Amino acid sequence: MEVWSWICELPSSNQWSTTTESDSSPPIFELASSDSPTRSIQLRAERTSGSTVDSLLTFTVYLHGFSHVTTSQKILWVSDTCHLSSEKPFLPLVLQLLQETISRSPTAHDSTTCPRSQLQKLKPDVVSWIMDSHSPESFSAFFSLIFLTRLFWLCACDAPTEVGSLFFRSLLASNLDAVLSSKNSRALRTFFATVGVDAELCFMRTVGYMLAKWCILKEIGVGLQMLTPLTTSFQGNNNYLGYSYATEAHGFWTLKGYAPVSGMKLTRSSDRTLQFPVLKYALAHQQLEAVIQLEYTVGFYEGLIQVNARVDNLRLHVVKLGYNKDGGDDVEFGEERYFPSRIRVWVGPEVGANYVAGLSLGRSSDKYGEREVETQSNVKGSFGTSKISSPKIKAATRTATRTRQRSWRWDQDAEGNAAVFDAVLCDGATGREVATWKPSDGGDYYGGFRDRYSGANRVWTKSGGLILAGDECGEEVGWRVSKEMEGSVLKWRIGGKVWLSYWPNEVKSSYFETRCVEWCDEVDLPLIPAKLLSF
Repeated sequence: MEVWSWICELPSSNQWSTTTESDSSPPIFELASSDSPTRSIQLRAERTSGSTVDSLLTFTVYLHGFSHVTTSQKILWVSDTCHLSSEKPFLPLVLQLLQETISRSPTAHDSTTCPRSQLQKLKPDVVSWIMDSHSPESFSAFFSLIFLTRLFWLCACDAPTEVGSLFFRSLLASNLDAVLSSKNSRALRTFFATVGVDAELCFMRTVGYMLAKWCILKEIGVGLQMLTPLTTSFQGNNNYLGYSYATEAHGFWTLKGYAPVSGMKLTRSSDRTLQFPVLKYALAHQQLEAVIQLEYTVGFYEGLIQVNARVDNLRLHVVKLGYNKDGGDDVEFGEERYFPSRIRVWVGPEVGANYVAGLSLGRSSDKYGEREVETQSNVKGSFGTSKISSPKIKAATRTATRTRQRSWRWDQDAEGNAAVFDAVLCDGATGREVATWKPSDGGDYYGGFRDRYSGANRVWTKSGGLILAGDECGEEVGWRVSKEMEGSVLKWRIGGKVWLSYWPNEVKSSYFETRCVEWCDEVDLPLIPAKLLSF
């Protein structure tokens, strides 16, 4: 969907008529079409002369040939006016698409704040800088994504059903892979870095909501099951729908990832089908939002450079996206959600690096769970004179034993020169690993995971999130790097894999399943001493 290239060529396009305005034929970009019957969704560029100096241009989304449309053509959306004579003639169009996409973001269930209600309008200078810092070819994929997301609201929510069907069948299906591939996401990464995390959340929740609807329609059918298999992702991985990016700043490596749960790879599930369609619909609107943050330090010594890293923070939230009409807000299934059951994080030099002399790992979790024993003795006595004139004493002793078991087991391992942090959630009653557990009898045993979002000993937050701080994530790891690399900026790999499991929380059901998503990216490792930075 090379919409941006088509737009950029409009000022010099030979489609414009050189005669009077009434004789002009506006250029048309066909977004989606169907041959039986002939129906289409079109983008038109319509120009009017505002004065002898400025030429004004607006873009319009038209519906053509749909039976539920009373006229042969219907306007679905009109853009703000663009000035062709300005330095950035299409900046108003990009601003409008971004603002409307963010403003219609779905809310996260049980969220105490709504970021979109507090967001100010995007600054034109920020968006203009993004357009200047990327080539038209690179910016094209970013524009296609925001335009595709805006069309989702127009076609799936603000138009007849047959328009939404054509959008999913002919437009989203054919453009999802090209738009969401990692090689085309640099402009999106720049956008997130400049607009802040609140706008980022709103944008990715809108994209996640669109992808969740896509997954639902593919599963239930309605003619979409014959479309391209669900093998698309931002990262080019064939197992899930999702997006991630990594950054380096202030001594931290940060990997952020987003994935609609229904687009993640299914690794384990019960043999029985889910008995509650409404529950399945509610689970399909959930999205994983992950932040993996590692702290690193660099030390310069005689003959070597020491690089150390440790997990500083893991923040995993499974948010329920939707509006009041969606199953995600259903009161009966409000506490039914996926939860993280395993987390795997790895970090290390780029593949084939020969400047690393060695890797040192830290200690994994204790082989046995922690155990605390508390003994308390109470002595009660009374003194008096008996018949044989001897004191009378009564004594009682009570002993209490308290055992504390770890919910998460942390292991450290190595794959080449990459250090691996592996956290596995275990059932406190049986010791089984939750991510790989499958009951052989198909019973309804879920141990202490019933009512898991309440009580003083819960693992997750009240909203279903999981926060693991650095003191819970094992010891740091270290690499010895050749002294010859001093003064350079190396590329370091950082990756994460998250397993989400669903076990019934309040409903009576024997259904369970586990899904996983994997991200990987590169970050900078500056090996520049402070004395050089001072200059």
